Amino acid sequence: MGDKASAHTGAAGRATTADRPSSVRNVVLVGHSGSGKTTLTEALALTAGAVNRAGRVEDGGTISDYDEIEHRQQRSVQLSLVPLEWDGYKINLLDTPGYADFVGELRAGLRAADAALFVVSAAQESGAVAGATRAVWEECAAVGMPRAIVVTHLETARTGYEELTEVCGSLFGGDDPDAVLPLYLPQYGTPGPDGHAPVTGLAGLLSQKIYDYSSGERKEAPPDPGQASLIGEARNRLIEGIIAESEDETLMDRYLAGDDIDVATLVDDLEKAVARGTFHPVLAAAPAAPGARQGLGTVELLELITGGFPTPLEPECPQVTTPQGAPRPRISCDPDGPLVAEVVKTASDPYVGRISLVRVFSGTLRPDETVHVSGHGLADPGHEDQDLHEADERVGALSVPFGKQQRPLGRVVAGDLACVAKLTRAETGDTLSSKDDPLLMEPWPMPDPLLPLAVQAHSKADEDRLSQGLSRLVAEDPTMRLEQNRATHQVVLWCLGEAHADVALERLRSRYGVQVDVVPHKVALRETFGDSSAGRGRHVKQSGGHGQYAICEIEVEPLPPGSGIEFVDKVVGGAVPRQFIPSVEKGVRAQAARGVVAGYPLVDVRVTLRDGKAHSVDSSDAAFQTAGALALREAAGDTRIHLLEPVAEVQVLVSDEYVGPVMSDLSGRRGRVVGTEQAPGSRTLVRAEVPEIEIGRYAVDLRSISHGTGRFSRSYARHEPMPPQVADRVRDLNGNGR
Repeated sequence: MGDKASAHTGAAGRATTADRPSSVRNVVLVGHSGSGKTTLTEALALTAGAVNRAGRVEDGGTISDYDEIEHRQQRSVQLSLVPLEWDGYKINLLDTPGYADFVGELRAGLRAADAALFVVSAAQESGAVAGATRAVWEECAAVGMPRAIVVTHLETARTGYEELTEVCGSLFGGDDPDAVLPLYLPQYGTPGPDGHAPVTGLAGLLSQKIYDYSSGERKEAPPDPGQASLIGEARNRLIEGIIAESEDETLMDRYLAGDDIDVATLVDDLEKAVARGTFHPVLAAAPAAPGARQGLGTVELLELITGGFPTPLEPECPQVTTPQGAPRPRISCDPDGPLVAEVVKTASDPYVGRISLVRVFSGTLRPDETVHVSGHGLADPGHEDQDLHEADERVGALSVPFGKQQRPLGRVVAGDLACVAKLTRAETGDTLSSKDDPLLMEPWPMPDPLLPLAVQAHSKADEDRLSQGLSRLVAEDPTMRLEQNRATHQVVLWCLGEAHADVALERLRSRYGVQVDVVPHKVALRETFGDSSAGRGRHVKQSGGHGQYAICEIEVEPLPPGSGIEFVDKVVGGAVPRQFIPSVEKGVRAQAARGVVAGYPLVDVRVTLRDGKAHSVDSSDAAFQTAGALALREAAGDTRIHLLEPVAEVQVLVSDEYVGPVMSDLSGRRGRVVGTEQAPGSRTLVRAEVPEIEIGRYAVDLRSISHGTGRFSRSYARHEPMPPQVADRVRDLNGNGR
């Protein structure tokens, strides 16, 4: 880890498959948008020899060649795999988007990785560390994933390195801030005209050496007396933190007795503590200067990854079952074991077609073999094309991405990642296994998309392609949900946020050639009678031929919520012939479905047929249907009609400091807070009932109110009367001022 002799050999871009799981390291980069994850990935690739000094790979592109959407949005919107080789190890770097709307890509990276690098920018305010990044840290802690912290942007720092490491210790260390400590201290040169001092090197706290990067390559040197005194205090704290996590219980006694613990022992204990996920080192890194061969801190970071992060053999593999749900013994990361692989990401290439990023957990995946595809469609009866998630399919070419190239692989062993071409029936989250022994992995958690985007085809040509384009979008991105709302007759794409929605629309246009219009999202309102009323329906027409004659008289009275439409026949004396009573009911129910005031379905009323008249020749089924509808409309005109709006049960999990603003905001949305309770991590769970019409954009607004720390869930509770002033606005929008 910078304190060991490094005998690395750069791969010069030759990203080949690993021969055994022990030589693989799968690492996901996590951090706030703008923290420098992609720049750090490029710097590591340069140091490992995967790119040249100009940052180019052999095909002339760069490893971070963005797609058209990322160029337009000026930020990463998807998970990308960058394979490197260092010191005989293959390192799969998984660069994730930092923006909250693309947390699905982050979750996919966490699933595919065995360790996480949290990238924190010193150029951002120290408080920026405490948002969504802390939530991801807690997720990793819950599953015991090893974590380290990398501080970037030291050359334009707003927050000093020492201060930032203290912030990380308090935020990420929990009850033990000494579990988050720096391994190196940055060394600064002469400040420039802007007042910022360049970072020229690092001081190794264990080795007590200076690693000078000012020449563009890493050089070792002993510290001068001034540097040595600065190292001493931080070194002692680091040693105590390492010994506290050591499995050798005698080390602390020896250290307190004044024994000098050798560096090799400390490094070995440090690496074991990092791999167990009980100690989280802090490092610093910066991209290489123009023409330089190595970026500052990149050698130290690569040594941490290869020496301290676990192999795929160490973490426990996810549980598997048969596709029918029968339990199976837990698999292990064995290249000779049964094949179990998972699609962690799905993308479409205009030239190659569908490309699936796959993590192999057990067995060995080879091109041209037939595998069984099992997926969430089996567990979700409402999933479209459910049969596509239980099928045999032939594996296409295996490759690893590098720049714009896909470099071919002959096989992929357990623990490694690769891209698989032309898996046309596999979606993100699906399992690939042997066709003779089908297995299904437990899914990883995904956030529920809560921002509705109602769309309609821009033209007839777009209408023909819309369904297929939306289905492919949802298949690629499990954080999107497609809804065909029968109540409002809208096609709704549920997203995680506005940026997520923008990317969905852009992909529909650029990938699938579908132009759509975004329309206002409708909430499924209903109508009901406020009081009892009566109505008379008269449908009499004589036009020279066969006429139409039907008269009926009804009474309507409100019923308790959830009662629906109840029809009662109380006609006496045959005023309405028996064969036409069902016709009246049919007309009443048809009009109720269309609404009586604002065009929303009528519910929770009892309609009683009291009287009527018929003609021996001109009465008919159609005439009495029309009369029944007219009677209901007349009854509605003589009483108050309430609009009923759906009310959602909302649960908001938010940091304690934002509870007040959240509750105030909910009240402003006509919400009723029904309770609060404390949650782990200095957070509060707020329970409220809020009209759904008021929370269409709550996914966006809550993020703003809580500075990215809040989460919420919603579920339908009931329909209840809308306040008169709100109902009047809705009626006006529907062209009816009643």
